[in-house]
Amino acid sequence: MKRKLAVVEKPVAPLISSLLEAIGEDPSREGLVRTPERVEKAMRFLTSGYHTDVAKLVNDAIFEVKYDEMVIVKDIEFFSMCEHHMLPFHGKAHVAYLAKNKVIGLSKMPRIVDAFARRLQIQERLTQQIAQCVQDMLDPLGVGVVLEAEHFCMMMRGVEKQGSSTVTSSMLGAFRSNKETRDEFLSLIRK
Repeated sequence: MKRKLAVVEKPVAPLISSLLEAIGEDPSREGLVRTPERVEKAMRFLTSGYHTDVAKLVNDAIFEVKYDEMVIVKDIEFFSMCEHHMLPFHGKAHVAYLAKNKVIGLSKMPRIVDAFARRLQIQERLTQQIAQCVQDMLDPLGVGVVLEAEHFCMMMRGVEKQGSSTVTSSMLGAFRSNKETRDEFLSLIRK
């Protein structure tokens, strides 16, 4: 059962001001005077996915078409924030579905990716949420999603490894059960 988050707009700026003080900064110094408000605005944008209604976002852009082949939207740039450290991770999403007489407007795929990326996330869950959303919206023969990302929590702190990336996948329906379908998808996103 999914937990529904209450939409409560509590002010974030005072918390940021307290955070600045806690790390030894002076929130009243010239360069930081408006920082709490800027951070609040940024955080509201970066976590706007919590308040996105995906059905409204798709806005009836699902079309009946006699088509039963693979559709891929690849190299969809995304930005998210790690839920463990609240540091960014970013990369590319590759989303495919094996149509069953229904297709979705191509611009909707990046919007779906953004709706789930603009939340505190882990890459594995993000991958699954995108795949399940496409499955639920289109009821295709299958869905394949691959995310490739670099995580600032690995680059700026902890192991401090620049240039490393994380790849996750979610394969549903024919992408899971049919090796040829899965291999075709993986081959096409490598090109």
